[in-house]
Amino acid sequence: MSSSDFRQIAIRTEAGKAERLFRAAVSAFCSLTRPSRREIAQLEDLTLPLFDDVSVESRRYVAAALSECEYAPAALVRRLAEEPVEIAAPLLTRSNALSDIDLIALIGRHGLPHARAIARRKELNPTIAHLIRALERPTLVKSQPSETITKLAPAKPVPAPEDGRQVRGEAEENARRRLRSMMRPAGEGVGVNLFLGQPAYVKLRETALTGNAAFFQTALADALAIDFATARSVTEQSSYTGLLAALKALDLSEDRAFLIAVAVYPGEFPHPQAIRLFLDRYRLLHRETALDKVRAWKAETLSRAIRGNAAETTGAEPQVSKSGSIASLKAS
Repeated sequence: MSSSDFRQIAIRTEAGKAERLFRAAVSAFCSLTRPSRREIAQLEDLTLPLFDDVSVESRRYVAAALSECEYAPAALVRRLAEEPVEIAAPLLTRSNALSDIDLIALIGRHGLPHARAIARRKELNPTIAHLIRALERPTLVKSQPSETITKLAPAKPVPAPEDGRQVRGEAEENARRRLRSMMRPAGEGVGVNLFLGQPAYVKLRETALTGNAAFFQTALADALAIDFATARSVTEQSSYTGLLAALKALDLSEDRAFLIAVAVYPGEFPHPQAIRLFLDRYRLLHRETALDKVRAWKAETLSRAIRGNAAETTGAEPQVSKSGSIASLKAS
């Protein structure tokens, strides 16, 4: 009898049969020492259509059983991981079927309850652990760099209002210094675009996971060789379209691009379909198109700089002319 026959029997009979079939199928699977791909696919074909018809207790039982299973079916595990933490906790804490990308996406969709369960995993990726700490104590995480700078920097008088542009420039430079001081040494083979002695991907990932937008914007500006204002405009858009082009221009792989995108735009990925849409859009975006976009940003940056210099020169000319006429009057 095939899995489809079992499923039809369960659908035609009362809910109790579906419950027993759901539990029995998973229990039998977990008893297999090394299940084949076919057996894993059969379990998914059998259990996933029954998922919405079984009770919370059955889901909790299956989640606990699969959390100890070395070769658990990934689709069923991911479906259970989307359940409330009271059901999903064993899988979030122990299951090897959940990848780092899965964990990041779960944190983005479910927030602290899932994050706290994930934090109990052994050998948790350090970047995910840092993200969870940032979620737990966002104010403290964000304030630590500025406190460090405050302790190290000499006291300065409060600037006058007319020095506003200079103050903003100093603030941006301070942010860059804080960013560079907090970077950890890079691992091997994690990127090809190098800046400041470390792979671009590592810095983008680390700064995105701090939750501090200015840090990530600074890293993005350095990676693309654009100014801070442009990087800020790219990441403050209502959608991730601009960031998509930036990451494609850096030639990041799909999983790395998604990890950064979900850290910067967590609200854009409320369900698996949104993740699939991002990956499809990223895959279909030609890198040369993305590079053209970055070149346009650089051209706009240069244009702003030229306009700014022209404005300063124009503003200075009347003063020279005026002073020259005054000097001529005094000479006469």
